[in-house]
Amino acid sequence: MDSIVDSTTDRARERAEDRVRHGDQDGREPSVTWCPSGDAHRPESVVLGVRSGENGEVVYLADPVPAADVLGGIPEGIAPNRVLRFASHCVSDCANRIGTSCGLIERIRTVPSEPTASAVPRCHLRPHCKWWNQVGVDACHRCPAVTTLNSPEDELTALVADPSTTREQLDSWIAAAE
Repeated sequence: MDSIVDSTTDRARERAEDRVRHGDQDGREPSVTWCPSGDAHRPESVVLGVRSGENGEVVYLADPVPAADVLGGIPEGIAPNRVLRFASHCVSDCANRIGTSCGLIERIRTVPSEPTASAVPRCHLRPHCKWWNQVGVDACHRCPAVTTLNSPEDELTALVADPSTTREQLDSWIAAAE
């Protein structure tokens, strides 16, 4: 029985890894990029990591796991993005899209951050990540702290998450808070 479960789990993991590997074999940029702050319910979605620790930062999984395989295990009444981070395809009709760029990572980069270690977290998504391809290592340093479930009491996080927020609005809010 255990070998059947292991075999099924291995096949699911292989399917998830195949979903993430949409790049061309000759080293060109991937034909499909992935959003590291994706929708858990999209058919291609994978679990990027688990929220852990005091600050709820993401601890990244070594290998992708199909979101559909874990969503049923989350207790009713708990939002999946409260405990997990998901990745899904970066889509052209996303509210955060500005031309071919992601406005969310640009808003995230506006917020002053604590200095971090020079090493970036290990992440299976990186070669296909929209944020990595757009801004490089700065995205990786900030990514573990990104939340997809925001508290209404956290005004700055709400501003960053709102696609209509401008850089000037963020700069003004940050200046007023200092």
